[in-house]
Amino acid sequence: MKIGVLALQGDFEEHITVLRNLGANTSEVRLPEQLQDLDGLVIPGGESTTISRLLVRWQLIDPIRRRASEGMAIWGTCAGAILLAERAPDLDREGLRLMDIGVERNSFGRQVDSFEADVDVTGFAGPPFRAVFIRAPRITDVGGAATALAQLPDGAIVAAQQDRLLTTVFHPELTDDARFHQHFLALAANGAGARLPRQADTTDAVGQTA
Repeated sequence: MKIGVLALQGDFEEHITVLRNLGANTSEVRLPEQLQDLDGLVIPGGESTTISRLLVRWQLIDPIRRRASEGMAIWGTCAGAILLAERAPDLDREGLRLMDIGVERNSFGRQVDSFEADVDVTGFAGPPFRAVFIRAPRITDVGGAATALAQLPDGAIVAAQQDRLLTTVFHPELTDDARFHQHFLALAANGAGARLPRQADTTDAVGQTA
């Protein structure tokens, strides 16, 4: 199993470190041909406008969409969640538009408004996930086959899944808790139509807490 991390801009190195610590064969992705043999792709946090422009410049949008249609798992964190969303009206150009969710950029405020919060995640055993929000977007709506995985106490959706597509508006790569990375590796390994984890089989679906 091979996982790529989009390395155009943002905190891709942090994702690579976590994935390699979990034993995944991981590579940086900057060109279309580097997508060909991947089982999964992580789109990291960063500046969504910059990443979207670089996706166009390096002609990556159609190849990523094609690989997604072939069953490649994709996980977008923060800016990556904006790029995966079908509805991101304040993004200045078209993103990947692969996931039936709406996203609002910078919904929780500016950099100085960054915060941490404990969130309960569907299917994760153990304590709540300590989520790091940095200029975070908000998932405004979830439709079709997409399902909310985690919400803040005020009801704001902060994580969602649609088959092999996963979004988190926070940064799991900046914590010592590897459960989201383990869950994504399970999606990449399980094939198209991977189901949401159930509490009864959490160990198989998402592994143990790092």
